[in-house]
Amino acid sequence: MIRPSHSQRLAALLIVAGLAGCSDNGVELQQWMQETKQATKVSIPKLSEPKKFIPFLYDSKRSIDPYNPSKLLVALARAQGNSNSMLKPDMERRREPLESFPLDTLKMVGTMAKPGAMYALLQADKAVFQVKVGNYVGQNFGLITKINDAGVELKEIVQDASGDWVERQAKLELQENKK
Repeated sequence: MIRPSHSQRLAALLIVAGLAGCSDNGVELQQWMQETKQATKVSIPKLSEPKKFIPFLYDSKRSIDPYNPSKLLVALARAQGNSNSMLKPDMERRREPLESFPLDTLKMVGTMAKPGAMYALLQADKAVFQVKVGNYVGQNFGLITKINDAGVELKEIVQDASGDWVERQAKLELQENKK
């Protein structure tokens, strides 16, 4: 068994004596807490009365149903009738095969030149279609306006948030196969 040295015993005795001198059993702390409790005034503000809720009685026999879908259709038809835009797609023309595909699913895979005309080769799914200026592609009435070796330019006719028809430019660029 290892015996502590004289200096170790002296250090332990001083630590115990120092801790005993610090202890006053919390009398001073308790006295301070009592004084603080007596000096502190508690003030709780009164809560205001809640507002009275008055329910609204909806009489459906005398009023228009706000959730009726036909009301929305009437408002949309009125807005389209007031539209100043002369730009509208031709709904009566015959649809072309590439108009059933969204524009982002079509890929330009090449071009072909014939005397007097330039053709683009567009791939949809696994089929390849030959198109020229004046053909329609995509689901937004996209009319091909220009074909060159780099891509196909077209103008689409779409409805904006207010229901007016507007033109926007789009482009299909040549997709090169990387091997």
